[in-house]
Amino acid sequence: MGMSWTRRPIYLDYRAPSVRGLLNCGLSCCINALLQSLSATTELLNLLNRWLPPDDFEDHHNVPLELKRVLHAMRDQLQPAPHRDFLDCLHHNYVHRFTQHDADEVFHSILNLIKQQMLDHELVAEIQNLFKIVMEGHIQCLECAYVHRVPTFSLNLPLHLCEEKNTLEDCIRSFFKIQVLEDSDKFCCDRCEEKQTVAQGFKIVSLPSILCIHLKRFRNDNGLIKKLYCQVTFPKSFSMTEILTEQYAPEQTLKDKYTLYAVIVHSGSPMFGHYTAYIFSTKDCTWYYTDDSHVHRASWTDVQQTYDGSFRTGSAYMLLYRRSSSEALQESSE
Repeated sequence: MGMSWTRRPIYLDYRAPSVRGLLNCGLSCCINALLQSLSATTELLNLLNRWLPPDDFEDHHNVPLELKRVLHAMRDQLQPAPHRDFLDCLHHNYVHRFTQHDADEVFHSILNLIKQQMLDHELVAEIQNLFKIVMEGHIQCLECAYVHRVPTFSLNLPLHLCEEKNTLEDCIRSFFKIQVLEDSDKFCCDRCEEKQTVAQGFKIVSLPSILCIHLKRFRNDNGLIKKLYCQVTFPKSFSMTEILTEQYAPEQTLKDKYTLYAVIVHSGSPMFGHYTAYIFSTKDCTWYYTDDSHVHRASWTDVQQTYDGSFRTGSAYMLLYRRSSSEALQESSE
């Protein structure tokens, strides 16, 4: 899913005041699109800047150190390929060049490698918390009414799609909808001490500053990977009060407003595709479209074209929303 299935002229567009292009180096379009989104996540760079390894620490295979360097280098328009060292670093850590990659999987790999390789464990926790959705899974036995509760968390919200039209709001409702597990899916009740029909669901404990949403367009169909080209609409901003009731989350959590600032787009088929990204710059309040080294201004109408899942123009695959209470901090750091 990382292969470049179409070629564009390779050049750097220096007209973009706050978003710069990245050369495609070894089928790096997937990582390029992720780096554009992480560069726009200024909160992440703020946390990485607080990591001060020892003066003699020099490890070019250390992901958090190389990520910190590349995010700084991307702010220098004169560097022709600021991400080469980061690509080499990921290659050493088994995110290989000249290989198809899934953007969601690489996103998780980067965060997991930060957790493994950063020496400051408190800072690691803050970076994880930047994206961490804390939930409580609950499984209620429909025979004795006993509720089994399981704390859990996710670094993004993975949303299943139906094969026709979808809205982001309906996909979120579907994720939290209570499901009845019966027949072969029965669950062993601790109180009954035998398998029973149960009702399973999730409740939100807390939401992060950065809400990353994964639109699960790829599906295993009898051993073959199928891509869903269905429509998925999503808003510029939303709050959970518009989607969920208080039975699914604390009232204050539901009131938090989230604003979209990055859309990672997948074009083509599961086995022969290409990644690009739309990035919203708070410096000039403008959307930019980044296709490897090609960057140009875009509009919200352009972003909305990713709703429809077109084979060639691309379909939204990952969405990054910023909680409004984080905006002042994010803007002050730029």
